[in-house]
Amino acid sequence: MTHLEDPFPVPDATLPFWRTQLHELDNHRSTKDLPTECDVLIIGAGYSSVTTAYHLLDNNPSPPSVVVLEAREACSGATGRNGGHIKPDLYFNILRYSQKYGPENAAEFAKFEAANVLAVKDLVEKEGIDCDYHLTRAVDVYLDPAHAKQTEASYRELQKTGLATLSDVQFVTGENAESLSGVKGAKACFSFTAAHVWPYKLVMHLLSLIVKKGVNLQTTTPVISVSETPNSDGTWTVTTPRGSIRARKVVFASNGYTAGIAPQFAHKIVPVRGICSRIVTPAGKDSPFLPYTYSIRYGPSLYDYLIPRADGSIVVGGAKQEFWHERKYWYGNTDDSKLIEPAKSYFDGLMQRHFKGWADSGAVTDRVWTGIMGWSSDFMPYVGEVPNKPGQLILAGFSGHGMPLICLASKGVAEMLKGEKFEDTGIPKLFKPSMERLTSEKNEILDSLAKPAPPSKL
Repeated sequence: MTHLEDPFPVPDATLPFWRTQLHELDNHRSTKDLPTECDVLIIGAGYSSVTTAYHLLDNNPSPPSVVVLEAREACSGATGRNGGHIKPDLYFNILRYSQKYGPENAAEFAKFEAANVLAVKDLVEKEGIDCDYHLTRAVDVYLDPAHAKQTEASYRELQKTGLATLSDVQFVTGENAESLSGVKGAKACFSFTAAHVWPYKLVMHLLSLIVKKGVNLQTTTPVISVSETPNSDGTWTVTTPRGSIRARKVVFASNGYTAGIAPQFAHKIVPVRGICSRIVTPAGKDSPFLPYTYSIRYGPSLYDYLIPRADGSIVVGGAKQEFWHERKYWYGNTDDSKLIEPAKSYFDGLMQRHFKGWADSGAVTDRVWTGIMGWSSDFMPYVGEVPNKPGQLILAGFSGHGMPLICLASKGVAEMLKGEKFEDTGIPKLFKPSMERLTSEKNEILDSLAKPAPPSKL
C-alpha cells in the first residue's frame, strides 16, 4: 500500500474496461524534449485537464502556449476508471448543505450539477464525439427502511422550503418502488435526469482536438515538484524526471495525487481507492432490459452504482460494505495496481441478487479494476486560484463525484486563466479555494465514518 505521505501514481495499474480500446494519443509526446517554458502548464491528462485546455483554446483569438504533463498514460487516472455516470445531486445532500452553508449556496450547488448534464450533451454534439453519451433517468433505490424514511423526511422538508428545484425529481414509495425500479426489496426510490458516457473516449477525442491546436502533450512524465515560490519573472518551475519547465500559470488537475506536488493540500485532498467492475451476459443471450442507471443504497453511506450500457453490459462500482470498515484498503491509498482484496468477488451474482428478471440471465463479472479518487476533507472540490500562489490554479478534490461537475467547472477555470474573476465564472462559491479551508483541522471524511462493522453480503 502506498501511504498518504507519498501520493503518486503507481506503475502497472489494473486495466479498466474503458481502456480496452486505446487511442493513438494514449502514450504520446508531442515533442521529443520538454519545452523549457510555456504560458500554461496543466498537471494531469484526465477530464479536468483536457476540458480546461479545450475551453481555454475554444474560439480564442490569442491562444496561449499550453503543456499537459501526465505521469502515466493519457486518461489513465480516475476518469478512465470511474463509472462514466453524469449523475447530479438534486436532493440527497441539498438539505444538509443548506443547514451547513445556507440555502443560497445549497441551491447554487444543485443547479450547477443539473446544468452539467446538458452541458456535456451540448459539448458532445458540438464536436461530434463518439463516446456513447446517453441521456437517461437515474434511479436511487433505498433498501433499508430506516434510511428510506429518513431520506423521505429530508425530501419533504426540501419541498416545503423550496431550497432546490425538484421539478425533475420523482419520488416513489411502498410497493410501487419495487415494481418501478425492478429492484427486489426496494422501500423507496427517486428518479431524475442523468447521463452516462464512455469517459475515456470523451476525453481522448477532446485531447486530439487540443493537440491539433498546438497543445504539447507529454505522457509518462510525472511532475516531481512545483517551486515553492515564483521565479523573479513571475513564472513557476515545474520539475519532472525529464527536466524542468518554467510556466507562467500552473493548473493542478491532479485530483487524488495533488498533495504530493502541492503540500498545502495534504489531508485536504486525500487519495481514496475504489473498486469497479463490468458485468456481462453470455454470448448469444440477451440481457434483461434495464433502461435506467442506478444507485442501490443499503444504508446512509453504503451504496453501489450501476450503469447499463448499449452493448448489454453493466458497469458496477461500490462494494463499500466489504472493506470500508478497514481504512487501510481505501484511505490514503494510491495503489490501483491491486484489487481491494475483500471486495474482488463482490460483483459476482450482483444482478441476480438484486434485480427482478435476472435470476436466469447467466450474468457474470467480466472485469474488475481499482481507481484512485481525490476526496476533499470537506467534501467540496477545490476549483479556482490557489491561495497565496499567484498564477497557480486548481481543479481537484471531487470526492468521487467529478463527472457531473467538471465540464462547467473547467470552463470557469479556463475563464480565470483568461483573466476573469472567480465570482464571474458561475462556479459555486463553495468550491472556491481559501485559506480558511486549507487551515481547517476538520476531516469530514473520517468524521462521517460509522463505527467499524463486519462486512455482510446483501
